[in-house]
Amino acid sequence: MRPGHKAIVNTLLRLILTTGHQLLRANWFVRRPRTFGAHALAFTPEGKVVLVKLRYAKGWRLPGGGRKESEPPRDAVLRELREEIGLVSHGDVMTAAELEQRPDFKRDLASLLIVRNVRYRPHRWSWEIEEIIERPLDDLPADLAPVARNWLGVLRDKL
Repeated sequence: MRPGHKAIVNTLLRLILTTGHQLLRANWFVRRPRTFGAHALAFTPEGKVVLVKLRYAKGWRLPGGGRKESEPPRDAVLRELREEIGLVSHGDVMTAAELEQRPDFKRDLASLLIVRNVRYRPHRWSWEIEEIIERPLDDLPADLAPVARNWLGVLRDKL
């Protein structure tokens, strides 16, 4: 795809997915659902953190997403890493924290896991993920999403 076409497609996708996310938020405002999530502080063998930029939300984030209540957080976070960044292999996986949160009007139990020695091969294209980067913990992007900044603060003493 030519660069100009890629920019147009990305802009349209961002608009469609952001609108869809806003509709979900309105639904959550009414329903106040109980949800479960699993998110990874994923370290490459070089010690850099993998961050993702979603098409429908602002800022860089930790990879991860929703899970069913019955799905173990470890299984969910590895599934999310395969889906979002193209996880190929990994080392140790450790549950670092479980936080009760209220994002977007939901009642969410966020499981935060540390995954070491992550090797991945990004998918050529993704509906959800616009970009993937690796950064040292002491040099994170200025536009880190507030939820990611909060989670990293909680996890700092576990590293």
